[in-house]
Amino acid sequence: MCQHPGRTSVSLISFQGVSKSYPIYQRPSDRLKELLFLNRRRFHEDFWALRDISFEINRGETFCIVGENGSGKSTLLQIVAGILAPTTGTAQVSGRVSALLELGSGFNPEFSGKDNVYLNAAILGFNRTAVDRIYRQIEEFAEIGDFIHQPVKTYSSGMVVRLAFAVAIHVEPEILIVDEALAVGDIYFRQRCLRKVHEMRNRGVTILFVSHSAGDVKALGDRTMWLDHGRIRALGETDKVVAQYLAAMVEKDSAYLELKAPAPDGGGPQVEAPEVVTTIPNIDHRYGDERAEILGIAVMDRYGQRLPLLRPGEVCVVRISVRAREPIGMPNVGFMLRNHLGVDFAGTNTRREGFELPPMRAGDVYTVDFHLMIPELYPSEFSFSPAIADGTLVSYHMCDWIDNAVTLQMGHSDNPIYGYIHLPCKVELNGRLAATATQEQAEARLA
Repeated sequence: MCQHPGRTSVSLISFQGVSKSYPIYQRPSDRLKELLFLNRRRFHEDFWALRDISFEINRGETFCIVGENGSGKSTLLQIVAGILAPTTGTAQVSGRVSALLELGSGFNPEFSGKDNVYLNAAILGFNRTAVDRIYRQIEEFAEIGDFIHQPVKTYSSGMVVRLAFAVAIHVEPEILIVDEALAVGDIYFRQRCLRKVHEMRNRGVTILFVSHSAGDVKALGDRTMWLDHGRIRALGETDKVVAQYLAAMVEKDSAYLELKAPAPDGGGPQVEAPEVVTTIPNIDHRYGDERAEILGIAVMDRYGQRLPLLRPGEVCVVRISVRAREPIGMPNVGFMLRNHLGVDFAGTNTRREGFELPPMRAGDVYTVDFHLMIPELYPSEFSFSPAIADGTLVSYHMCDWIDNAVTLQMGHSDNPIYGYIHLPCKVELNGRLAATATQEQAEARLA
């Protein structure tokens, strides 16, 4: 992993055995009873939002946190921001913290946007002269117009986020905390915010980022922590942790959905594909219920030769061989294409393409060929992640998924690629304009 400017081994955030509990009362009167007994008797149960959390974040590092709602992410961020204190353990934070937490947190709804800017900056230690120097930048970044002079209670949720983010990034933080607040913003502003986060990351600002968007986490995170019911389920490289988290969510969703399709009977001869791929070049992570398995994957040209390079405009065949270990009533074979950042770029499967595979008996082997026209993509590495599932596009059980089984380099196009992909495009001069131009040319020749 490349070393970003400003990143050092100096720890700015350190959690050692941190736990946080909240008292849960069955009835409102129980709280009063506990006070009357001077807390010598308990009338509540403890709910542990965090349990034995230990980690360190170095200066200049982008540290991401993923997890389901209620897993303790927001509680952890509030401890980092100094809003909450841990019940047990120690939490040490060094440096100026700017936090973008719950929608509108830190804003007085009766004050105007401008007043709240000065108030928030003052809390962080800025005097009025210092705020005067950055106020114009905050106002321009927020882009809420004359509403900056109106009470915050009149703002829409998107306007609150715009102002809150503008303040958070312009108060020169050493630690920036972002907790899913950007989810309520419009696409235009969200992209501006993410670009700003990238800029701050490159300047060496320590960033603590919480998001349900796996793509954003993969694009930003140096390391990622997965919280599950208040405990650390995984902590390490972003790609691996996100893959484990997504796999668990797929398995949980599969368990929730009940499949109604009848399983095939066990009679009849086994099916064996005429051409079977038995090589899997790489396995970063693998998961599924193992009722069926990926035997191999290959990316070939139309003549069956394995491709060393993806060339824009050429046809390739993604060949995937699978075997059923148990009856599979509604087999669905597909793949996901990812870019060099690990972001899901495109994908498809047999059901998505309207091709319904017959049910599989235990021992059946199918080979599926996906014929693709390689689009003009920016030159980078792209990986193929094959999968087989049992069910429909909406309700399914994942049988086998392999992360990044094949990685190939995208070749250079004859012309530049603006952005990520060049869309096939036909250009013509508007008919009326073309007729006018032709008439003018004819008149010019006659003159």
